[in-house]
Amino acid sequence: MCVPNLVEPKAAPEERQLDFVFPVESYLAIQNGIDKTGSPNSLPLLGRDRAPVTAMPKVSLVIPTLNEAANLPHVLPRIPAWAHEVVLVDGHSWDGTTDVARELWPNHHIVTREQRRRDRRREARGGQGRDRRGSGIALRLVTQQGRGKGDALRAGFAAATGDIIVMFDADGSADPAEIPSFLDALLAGADFAKGSRFLRGGGSADITRLRRLGNWGLTTLVNRLYGVRYTDLCYGLNAFWAHCLPHMEIDSDGFEVETLINIRIAKAGLQVTEVPSFEGNRIHGVSNLNAWRDGWRVVGTIMRERLGVLLPSGQEAAASKTSMEPGPVVLARESSIA
Repeated sequence: MCVPNLVEPKAAPEERQLDFVFPVESYLAIQNGIDKTGSPNSLPLLGRDRAPVTAMPKVSLVIPTLNEAANLPHVLPRIPAWAHEVVLVDGHSWDGTTDVARELWPNHHIVTREQRRRDRRREARGGQGRDRRGSGIALRLVTQQGRGKGDALRAGFAAATGDIIVMFDADGSADPAEIPSFLDALLAGADFAKGSRFLRGGGSADITRLRRLGNWGLTTLVNRLYGVRYTDLCYGLNAFWAHCLPHMEIDSDGFEVETLINIRIAKAGLQVTEVPSFEGNRIHGVSNLNAWRDGWRVVGTIMRERLGVLLPSGQEAAASKTSMEPGPVVLARESSIA
């Protein structure tokens, strides 16, 4: 039986310069039908609703928060300038998280459910939603209605307006300089760019031996049940085209949401590219993750999706899911973006 590598995680890499740019060369090459090797590329570049992209894709970052006031000053100023918007979803924080966000980002506005309904009605009539960009990147503040990371992502995805959506954590463990690597994978034809700490070039300064072993076991289970080749199942840094959203249909509230998304993307037959990523330590505060409790919620999610029965792992599904052949998983060993 294959045994996971339990060696101590490597040290965090040196911090990269923050003047990284949108992967324009990859975008133009795909638009011109040429891949990075110079060969013709027949893969269409698809944005929201799988329509061909004819302009630079807009990138939305969705960042769930719960009492992250001390960490936001280390995260928000490092968001790349080419981003279209940051959707910050607050989970009823009591430490002034949203106040800190407003101070750091004057160009902000509050997103309400009524505003989202008005925008959807306007867009359905063929118009555009309200221009939220103003001067610079817009920060959209959303208060989730329920509790948990899954509920926060569901609210954030509903509020996002970009062609590409990036899932990003607020605790300082993720490096914004890695985002172009994920966009590079999407612009090369992937539907979903999935972060992995266990590919060459990735790693973690935060994961414990118990969590590493549990993640390996759960990843192996999902690979065997769904015919995929994932190397990491429970990691929060991911990016995807907005046309993936209808396939996710998030109905779980907790940390198992990442597993749910990975499974439903596979069941939908979408193309997944894994991208190496390094997970640093949380800068301030204590994680809300509980290895045993959330591990069992992940198991329940896996079995519910496989068997089509309701197990306790969040909201009840509104309708049964139809299994489809899983799509390919590509391992992106290195990114061409510096």
